Amino acid sequence: MGFSELLDDIGGFGRYQWIHVTLISLPGLLMASQNLLNNFISGTPVHHCSLSTNHSLWNLTQHVDRTDLLKAFLPMDSSGLRLDRCRRYVTPQWQMLTANSSANTSDLHTESCVDGWTFDNSEFHTTTVSEWGLVCSWRPLKQMIQTVYMGGVLAGAVIYGGLSDRFGRRTILIWSYLQLGVLGSCCVLSQSYLVYCVFRFLSGMAVSGIILNSSSLKMEWIPTKTRTLVGTLTSFYFTFGQIILAGLAYWLRDWRKLQLVVCAPHIISFANCWWLLESPRWLILKGRSQDALKILHRVARINGKPKMVDKLTLEVLHSHMSKEMESGRKTPTAYDLLKTPAMRRISIGLIFVWFSTSFAYYGLAMDLQKFGVSIYVMQLIFGAVDFPAKFVALGMLNFLGRRKTQALCLFLSAFFIFANIFVPKDLQAIRTTLACLGKAFTSASFTTVYLYTSELYPTIIRQTGMGLVSTMARVGSMAAPAVLILDEVFPALPSVVYGGAAVVASGFACILPETLNVPLPDTIQDVETRWSGRSPAGQKKDVSSEDEHVALSLKQVKEVEGSGLNAL
Repeated sequence: MGFSELLDDIGGFGRYQWIHVTLISLPGLLMASQNLLNNFISGTPVHHCSLSTNHSLWNLTQHVDRTDLLKAFLPMDSSGLRLDRCRRYVTPQWQMLTANSSANTSDLHTESCVDGWTFDNSEFHTTTVSEWGLVCSWRPLKQMIQTVYMGGVLAGAVIYGGLSDRFGRRTILIWSYLQLGVLGSCCVLSQSYLVYCVFRFLSGMAVSGIILNSSSLKMEWIPTKTRTLVGTLTSFYFTFGQIILAGLAYWLRDWRKLQLVVCAPHIISFANCWWLLESPRWLILKGRSQDALKILHRVARINGKPKMVDKLTLEVLHSHMSKEMESGRKTPTAYDLLKTPAMRRISIGLIFVWFSTSFAYYGLAMDLQKFGVSIYVMQLIFGAVDFPAKFVALGMLNFLGRRKTQALCLFLSAFFIFANIFVPKDLQAIRTTLACLGKAFTSASFTTVYLYTSELYPTIIRQTGMGLVSTMARVGSMAAPAVLILDEVFPALPSVVYGGAAVVASGFACILPETLNVPLPDTIQDVETRWSGRSPAGQKKDVSSEDEHVALSLKQVKEVEGSGLNAL
């Protein structure tokens, strides 16, 4: 018997679990906005070089179509299909306005946009790109905003993953909501690019703390038999969030207003989070059994199981968790994630899966303007495809198990990414469809790996493990925007890199253990016993003595329960 049986005794997935899961999942409606915000905050409007103020003829020709008139001031780009966005003629070339002009433009002198740029505000009213001129030679700074944000998420995974194992999931979750609500809102006060990047970095740290701790705190309160269903369905909050982001961005079209709207509500989440209860698993393993007992009694009352309050005593609690408590006396470190065979196998496999899933996902999701469709429509489509993808993932998780689902989702995402390489650019509908399918399966892979990771790592070191693999995911998300620049070398190269990484990760997913209908492990010893066929070195003697202790405790519990039933 273990903690899962205790959850069943106090109501299983009862009233408290419904409230608990809802409160944790609701902020997910705006988590998608944080990760994908740069698509709109830093959207690149149509632009061209600002014309010098001494071009008085430009101001006097009101009766002429200004779009045609620009040909006298701006050369064509290398494709010959549109006006160059980063260069202009040194002097106006009026001969370019004559019909069938055959002037040799290669001899005409051009210069960079020394007077700045003129931006079209029909798609975006203001963005960080238009405010700080992040185009042409400054274009890499636009992608740097996303890289800096993901760097914050990475730092948060490292810092908050370890802190939550030390101070508790609830404490770090509460702090993360406050940090995101306050510092994320402070982004709107930024008057310079550097200040904005600093606030986005700190916001990324908070996002990491929220995602890691809400995921574990949610899973540790859910009985084994309902984990798959609840874990998959709650991921739809993130999917709805992508659709909400498209609507908010289309409605506001101002980067400061959008930033404030997606960050300020987390202050409300900070207030609501105080109602949540700490994970009793973590409390027990930290030697705070009395606190865990009080929490379990409270949950039993909320779930309509008041009789369990008298039956559930410290002795009963310790009998269920005796082995875990014994192992929990030793403080685990990050080294324990790689020290023993089964833990090493799990960590290496998950590192590759998390990196590649995030790498491919953000490679597709952070470049919506390349499809030739409205960026708001593309965001809506990319969000909508997650619904069928996650329902498919739910069925696969239940019937195929975690391992096959993870490997298959990664392989299929790679297939659709590779397929897009062979589709001509003028077939935008087909290219968009394949990109959506690739994104759908990377999203399904994300849904699977969040659930899978929480089931593979034991309670005693779960958050440290989540921090490790989440760190690798953030490395992937930081690298993804940089790979997009490779299209200047060879247009298909980014797709080759994204798809290749997904194929490699699908192979590593095959080495992971299956966890379908398996209770959550609480200790490293549990992991080694289940998935390596042996206990960690040096613990054989402890295991046998612990088993004898558990058997004796269970016998005592049965006698107590039997006498209680006779009295009734």
